[in-house]
Amino acid sequence: MDINSYVTGLTDGEGCFCISFSYRSKMNTNIEVRPSFSISLNQKDLPLLQKISKIFNCGAIRRSARDRCYKYEVRKLEDLNRSIIPHFKRFPLQGAKASDFENFAKVCEMMRANLHRSKKHLPELIEISFSINQGQRKHNKEDLLKHMTR
Repeated sequence: MDINSYVTGLTDGEGCFCISFSYRSKMNTNIEVRPSFSISLNQKDLPLLQKISKIFNCGAIRRSARDRCYKYEVRKLEDLNRSIIPHFKRFPLQGAKASDFENFAKVCEMMRANLHRSKKHLPELIEISFSINQGQRKHNKEDLLKHMTR
């Protein structure tokens, strides 16, 4: 089996594309946008995460004491645009995460164009981001939009 296709399949099951937000008063929009890609596995599979880290040649692995697993994570926008996004365009996801990835890639492209720094474009970016991983979030969409205008 091709390792690149394997990484995509593993991501379908154990990976996550995420866009998080933090309030930052020093920013023009008062909001910091933070994209990340991660794969979490049991501590027994740490060698596999190390291999994936070498394939992408970016990111870091950290231990989660909370659930005794390890997480490979890429947060740097340049690395996401250079390594992660091209991988999943070349080796597409097949499951429900395919839609999350498309929206994630769209947000990263908007960020590359610095649209996340614009009060005009940030609401669209927030809207797209909230279609990804619709689980619990620290801030809800309405609060983020209100915080922008402060």
